[in-house]
Formats: sequence, structure tokens, C-alpha cells
Amino acid sequence: MKKRLALILATVLLLTLGLAACNKPGTKTKQLVAQIGPNPETLDPALNSAVDGGNMLLFTFDCLLNIDKDNNLIPGAAESWVTSEDGKTWTFKLREGLKWSDGSDFTANDFVYSWKRVVDPATAAPYSETVLGMVEGYAEATGGNLDALQVSAPDEHTFVVKLAYPCAYFGELAAFAALSPVNKATIEANGEAWATKPETYISNGPFKMKEWVPSSYILLEKNEHYRDKDAIKLDSIKLLLMEDPNAAYAAYKTGEALLIKDVPTAEIPSLRENDDFYVDPLLGTYYLSINNSLEEFKDARVRKALSLAIDREYVANTLMQGVYTPAPNFIGPGVADANGSFIDNANGGKPYIDITDHEGNLAKAKELLAEAGYPNGEGLPKIVYSTNDSGYHKVVAQYLQDAWGELGLTVEVDIVEWASFTPMRRAGDYQTARNGWLCDYNDASNMLELLVSTNGNNDGKYNNPEYDEAMRKAAQETDPVKRSQYLHQAEDILMNEAACIPVAYYSEFWLQSPKITGSWFSPYGYWYLHYADIAE
Repeated sequence: MKKRLALILATVLLLTLGLAACNKPGTKTKQLVAQIGPNPETLDPALNSAVDGGNMLLFTFDCLLNIDKDNNLIPGAAESWVTSEDGKTWTFKLREGLKWSDGSDFTANDFVYSWKRVVDPATAAPYSETVLGMVEGYAEATGGNLDALQVSAPDEHTFVVKLAYPCAYFGELAAFAALSPVNKATIEANGEAWATKPETYISNGPFKMKEWVPSSYILLEKNEHYRDKDAIKLDSIKLLLMEDPNAAYAAYKTGEALLIKDVPTAEIPSLRENDDFYVDPLLGTYYLSINNSLEEFKDARVRKALSLAIDREYVANTLMQGVYTPAPNFIGPGVADANGSFIDNANGGKPYIDITDHEGNLAKAKELLAEAGYPNGEGLPKIVYSTNDSGYHKVVAQYLQDAWGELGLTVEVDIVEWASFTPMRRAGDYQTARNGWLCDYNDASNMLELLVSTNGNNDGKYNNPEYDEAMRKAAQETDPVKRSQYLHQAEDILMNEAACIPVAYYSEFWLQSPKITGSWFSPYGYWYLHYADIAE
């Protein structure tokens, strides 16, 4: 008994010493708790189309190229890349010794598999045409012949892409989350469920998934197999999956979270002068999708009436408290064309909508509705406006009830949970809905492609051969001035037909503790927390 008791005491002592060593000063683990969005629809890179999901993918995956804090391209999984003289062949050299998060070898063939998966019709990737439509063999691949897509791996460290025509922003696409590499073995073994469970979520980025409790949190831990693991200072990132901004604000005030994206709009006036409250402009537009496939919206005059009835200055400056700015055009400030600012060169240099004359716009809206056969809204069915409940979305929805009510229309607001909202829009299972887009790269085509009939993100189901042709010409035009002209032509068509309704230009506002160092925020809507640290 004495020997056994001595053994037990010795074991307890060792355990105590071990715990003390784990918790002694200097060895405390660093976990950054942040709220950058609610429960994501998906964390499959090929299927995601939301900014919050894309931000989470940036933490877990490493594309061929990356974007630095100055929004310049830098090496990622590829240490170097070259482009042929005609701009059609891109050759990427991968780093030596790359690994997946489970420790298995990573090769150029993983990119071949991943990119073919994006164009596979069975995947139904919404970004397919946007990110790979310029690659040789795309049409045949989307028809089912995946091997027609001209991506190849001559050896384990070389990835080659052959384009059908030069693409000025293809480097930015090589850094975009939709083209992240995914692990063939885990997908074949688990099907679509691979991206829903930590044990099957194999990735190659700075962090790997440890836990996912839907509608509660996602826990990411440092990936010991990441190529640049020594530069990662955080041990883990805990992402709070909150849809209620009041809950997010409470978590920030108590110190549970050091960064929150969803700040209650009622708190903004009192927070504006605080050093931890940030407002940064974004390359993107807050707009409304009109389901063009529905009979009640097939007449462009009806859609234009809905657009002109909106007082954009009131929405942006009053309802949105001046955080966003009124949007008379679809493509907003900051987006460039061959001659400078895209918005300055649109529509002959004039806004498409005179936002300073709301009374005149409202009168014109009533005229258009009458011309379409619906005087005072008579004959049009009740309009259901769908939105998720965060930020300014609900107050805008309530305003639309009044604004469209001025036309004699009855409007019902439908609040939809975020995880269900984007797939609902994509399926066309709505009448009118809140929408928005942040550019994935600085080119107007990234937003204008949303209205191309074959685009997977065409939530409005707009279908205009003239529009499609202008976008096709822009995609294949190598002269930058002519290319810009085609893009402006496309926006002319879009705005003349009110294919969608721009309302405001985005800014991002958030709270961030000064304890966070080494992070940055991009105009594309992403927080880069990869190399962040937490000051004591």
C-alpha cells in the first residue's frame, strides 16, 4: 500500500509540474476571438459566394498567389510565376515541401484537380464562369469533359494554365478564394460533407479547423504544416457566429471578442469618435435584386419605376447615417477603367439617376408604372421583399414599404436567416431581395458579370443577349480603351433596363481592440488576421 501510495503521489506531482509548466509566464496560448459574420452557408471554396465565408477561407487555405496589405500580388503556394509574351500561358512554380494540414504531400496536381472541380457541372460552383471562363477549354469542361480545361502539372512543382485570350486580372484570380486547392482524398471519401466537419476539413493555409459548432463558433488552430508557420503568432482564432449585432456588441464590451463586424446601428453616433471604431470605404455596391423571370417584373418600366421611387440620399445619409453613400450608378467610386475612374467615365460623365431630384424621380416612376399598364399600382401583385436582419437591412426594408407604397404597391417584408438567404436568392426563390457585391479585384467586369445570363451569381435571372455580347467582347478585348468602352456599354444597358437597383456604395464599419496588432483590412471586405498578434 505504501509503495502504491508513493507511486500515486509521484504521478500527481508530475502532472502538477506539467500543468504548471504549461501555464507558466511566457507560454500562454494566444487566441484571437472575432466576429466577422454569422453561420456561413458553406466553407467549400468552390461553392462559397459570400464575403464572410470568403474571409474564413483566407484563414484556412493558401492559393497560388496572395494579396499583401497594399493590395499587391505576392507569392503564395507558388513561389514564382511567369506569363508568356502573348499573355495566354501562365506558369506557376510551387514551393518545395508543401503539405496539407493532415501532413500528406501537396503537389501541383492538387491545383489541377481543384480547378477542374470548379468547372465540373456536378459541383455547380457559382463563380465558375467568373474565375475560369477565360481558360482554354472552359465551355467543353462545363459540358462534362473536364479534361478539356487547359490546366496541367508537367511535374509536382509546376502548374500551367493556358488561356483562350489574355486576362489582365488573372493574377488576382489566382489569389481568389474560389480557386483555393482542395484535397481530393477527403472529398472522394466524404462527398459534400467534407467541408462540414473538422476531422475531414483538410486545408493548406495558416490555420486549420478544430471545431465548428453551427450558429455558435468556429475554432481554427495554427496549422503546423503551413509553409510559413514560423511567422504565425496566434495559436488559434475563434470566430463567433453571431447574426445579432447586439449580441456581438455585448461580446466586444465584455472583452470576449476583440473584433466585431456587426455593430448595432443605433450605437454608431456614440461610437464615431472612438479610436476603436473604424469606417473604411469598400469597392462594392448595396443593391436590390429584382427577379426578372417573374411575369410582374418582365417589363423594364416596372423595374425602373421601383428604382426611381427610392430616395437614395435619404437612405444613405439618414437611414444609413452617412456611413454609406448614395448610388446613382451600379459601379461605384474606386473602381478603375482605362482612363481613370470608371464612374467618372460612365454615361457621358453624368449619373444615371439624378439623386438630387427625388420628387421628379417619383413623378417619373408613377408615369412609367401607368405606361406599363399599372396606374397607381393597380394590377400588380403584392411584392415580397426578402432580406437578412443585420446592419441597415431591416430599416431599408421598412423604408421600401413606404417608398413603393407611394406607387400604390403593397410590400411585405420577409426576414430570412443568413445561411438560407444566399441559396434562396441564387435559386430565384424570391420576388425582390436585398443584395450586394464587393469586388474580388479592381475591375468593373467583376460586378457587371453578375448580370450575364450564364453567370452562377446572376441572382436576378436577367437575360439580355445584347448585354451578354457586350460582356463577351469586353472579356476578349486586349485593347484596354476598347475594353472599357464595352464595359461602359454593358452598364448603360443594365441601368437603362433596371436589371438591378443600386442603392448605396458600401463602407465597412467595425470595432477592433487596440490589443490586435499586425492585422489589416482590405477594400474587398476582408480582415487579414493571419499574421496578427495580441498585445499583453
